[in-house]
Amino acid sequence: MAISDAEAFRECLGHFPTGVTVVTSRTSDGPVGFVVGSFFSVSLDPLLVGFAAGRNSYTWSAIKRTGSFCVNVLGTHQLELSARMSGPGDRFEGISHGDAPVSGAPLLDGVPAWVDCTIDAIHPAGDHDLVVGRVEAFDVAGDNLEPLIFHRRLFGGFVQVQGGSNGEVGGAVSGAAADERAAS
Repeated sequence: MAISDAEAFRECLGHFPTGVTVVTSRTSDGPVGFVVGSFFSVSLDPLLVGFAAGRNSYTWSAIKRTGSFCVNVLGTHQLELSARMSGPGDRFEGISHGDAPVSGAPLLDGVPAWVDCTIDAIHPAGDHDLVVGRVEAFDVAGDNLEPLIFHRRLFGGFVQVQGGSNGEVGGAVSGAAADERAAS
């Protein structure tokens, strides 16, 4: 595939909004984590989740060796945390967090939801690995924290346009909190 094709494909997929998560783990050298926008539900029986990780990522390599991870769902109030967890340097310096109950991975303070997992399977897929995690524990902080959403290279929040939890039309992405950094 030509580079221009890859760039055009990335632009095309940018039209699909994703949530912003930080996948964390604890290694013998300390905590590691990185931003993941490809987090998804896999199964309800058993409880499984998944995400895609770049095969050449140092952080993914470290997480893979631990055999477990915690997915921290970021809220709209955590845009700076998203930038920090996708940049260079010590990503956890000054970042407040506790320990996930099963894996011991960093559980970031103030996240709307988290999912603590052990690695169930890893499937090679092009230049990425599709990671399937067996859910060991999870929790939500309540309905008052809105998720951070990434759409067309901008960050924003969720805006309900009609209906509600009764199955009517749901919501759309708002680009109110914009940032040009890509969450990949």
